Amino acid sequence: MPGVVTMSNMALSSQSPAPPAARSSRVPDFFIVGHHKSGTTALYEMLRVHPQIFLPALKEPRYLASDMRSRFRYAREPRHPETMDEYLALFDDASTGQRVGEASATYLWSHTAAERIAELRPDAQVIAILREPASFLRSLHLTFVRGHVESQTNFAKALALEERRREGKSIPRRSHLPQLLQYSDHVRYADQLRRYRDRFPAEQMLVLIYDDFLADNDGTVRAAHRFLGVEERPVEEVAVNVTKRYVRSQQVDDLVFSVTMGKGALSKSAKTAIKAVSPKRLRHRVMHTIRRRVVLADAPPEDELLMLELRRRFKDEVIAVSEFLGRDLVALWGYDKLD
Repeated sequence: MPGVVTMSNMALSSQSPAPPAARSSRVPDFFIVGHHKSGTTALYEMLRVHPQIFLPALKEPRYLASDMRSRFRYAREPRHPETMDEYLALFDDASTGQRVGEASATYLWSHTAAERIAELRPDAQVIAILREPASFLRSLHLTFVRGHVESQTNFAKALALEERRREGKSIPRRSHLPQLLQYSDHVRYADQLRRYRDRFPAEQMLVLIYDDFLADNDGTVRAAHRFLGVEERPVEEVAVNVTKRYVRSQQVDDLVFSVTMGKGALSKSAKTAIKAVSPKRLRHRVMHTIRRRVVLADAPPEDELLMLELRRRFKDEVIAVSEFLGRDLVALWGYDKLD
């Protein structure tokens, strides 16, 4: 098979990082490189409970993707490591004998992460997860809207803005990583995998398919255990992170967030008033309830014509990744039935 290890047969720079010789910290043995909305969070959670595996509490360090530097620090994001020492410090609590890893779902999209990972750890093992392109992009758009990095709530209109945004126009004010709004770039699966295959031998790469993960969490995670060389253990199922809700109003969401955090004159006054009549735990419960009932709404139904258009548009990509992996994703994802 030409590309990488898969479930079927597995039984699957800009600035280079300085060598970590000055530190005694562990360097990751393996990397979960993405994609978003494809089960990476669930896989991360399932692997990190294994006693022979260490994954840091911070998911998405993103440090080795030099093309993923934020324009500004987004208020709702944790602080990401900015130096090699800060990055390696994430793994300080790993025990001797544990397999050490990290999960950054943007590494597969990144044009620089594969090279930097190879420079840091040439024998690293790499795990990727792929999802049918149209459903993946729809879920990604909903997530971006909910996270305020996408202001265009209409999926079709957001897709149509790609060219303007490539020119630096129509970028949402809150978009700290505007390059991620190039939706089509996320599903260049064959090109993305080749960046890793050019730097790592096939036996160091495991490509999982989202459909397999949905159908069999335990079997998929056991395959990852075998790949990483740790004892196979049964796992409790974790809900795969499927986005089913979106934000009705980003302005109202901002207000609820500001009141909860006590930021801004109005929000501080509101928080002070709420604080005077309710304990902290109740306040947070109330704010969570307000956000769930007022800010969030069920995602709109799929636009079947748009999804069909996207599947026709990305059929060549699915054919290419099928040939790369040696697995018929065209039939699995129903692209063989397209006109």
